[in-house]
Amino acid sequence: MDFALSPTATAMQEKLLAFMDESVYPAEPVYAEQMAASGDPSFHPPVVEELKAEARSQGLWNLFLPDEEWGSGMSVVDYAPLAEITGRSPNLAPEALNCAAPDTGNMEILTMFGTPEQKDTWLRPLLDGEIRSAFSMTEPDVGSSDATNIRTEIRPDGDSYVIRGRKWWSSGAFSDRCTFSIVMGVTNPDADPYHRQSMVIVPFDSPGVVIERDLTVFGYQDRGGHPQIHFDNVRVPKENLLGQEGGGFGIAQARLGPGRIHHCMRAIGMAERAFDLMCSRVLARETFGQPIAEHGVVQDWIAEARIAIEQARLLVMKTAWLIDTVGVRGARIEISAIKVAVPRMAVWVVDRAMQAFGAAGLSGDYPLAGMYAHLRTLMIADGPDEVHKRSVARRELRRYEPGFVPEPYEFS
Repeated sequence: MDFALSPTATAMQEKLLAFMDESVYPAEPVYAEQMAASGDPSFHPPVVEELKAEARSQGLWNLFLPDEEWGSGMSVVDYAPLAEITGRSPNLAPEALNCAAPDTGNMEILTMFGTPEQKDTWLRPLLDGEIRSAFSMTEPDVGSSDATNIRTEIRPDGDSYVIRGRKWWSSGAFSDRCTFSIVMGVTNPDADPYHRQSMVIVPFDSPGVVIERDLTVFGYQDRGGHPQIHFDNVRVPKENLLGQEGGGFGIAQARLGPGRIHHCMRAIGMAERAFDLMCSRVLARETFGQPIAEHGVVQDWIAEARIAIEQARLLVMKTAWLIDTVGVRGARIEISAIKVAVPRMAVWVVDRAMQAFGAAGLSGDYPLAGMYAHLRTLMIADGPDEVHKRSVARRELRRYEPGFVPEPYEFS
């Protein structure tokens, strides 16, 4: 395995680190002030557009998209360390580079499965950072960790589809800049469980799209929100079908695989920033007559945190290398593994940093509490830990069955 960055990615990494130091970190208090002054959790602060303009002028734009025509053409191994850097300022850096979820996943599947007309209408303005988008898969009335449970109907009706159902955790949909959602629902209830669903593009100005309420995360009102949406007999033209009818489950897997790499690398970036804050804090404060850093238990936290971060990063880089070499399907078990390992690690590191800060770590004066809330969601978002561990266990058990022959892309 070769995790070395290409010369282009190495130069991009240096440029991005400078951008973070010179532009992003200084913009964090400005962002907080503009959000507080607006009094509106869906407000789009001007500082974000200023950062986007600067990032684009430096070529730090759409780095996540490996497609050479529509994106950077960068390999997953090359992009992964860049995603980690953006995770150090999760409210600003990903969006500044036009590399923020859920737009990244939507842009990927529009690139892979969209028609030329869909790309012109929806993909181009997303790539230009002019609009935002949502992804509506999870539902309030079913156990959504099993995607075959989805009940939202996408009923063919002449030259249209009629969508009826409720979705929630449609991140970003509360923003005025969010103009459409990709909605997953059942088009053929009589098909096998993995070919019942399809995905359609639903503009938010369509009659019958009702945003019923927003959802908080540990009390945090995230910008753009995570709304519950009622699709009340919403009619869209059949040209809004993404890919093939019945192909929704496969598209979902194509979308979620690379997205999990992005989430995990950003989570490592958050853990690294929490680690920096912890180390600086314990060197600057004293208790019981000595620097906090000299207490054995704190040194144990620091050592364990560094070991855990490095282990997690190596597993993610292996997964990125597999995606580059054998594709998402060949890396599916490793994708499940990082989805469990990385959020668990990052939550632990942030938790120890909060403990080292004492009461200050629980406040809004430092980013730790917000990081904790965000990272804890990753144990559920994009599939709960238990589902991913089930996949890993099944693959491992299969290897011990009589007559087992490994598939050519398995690297165990």
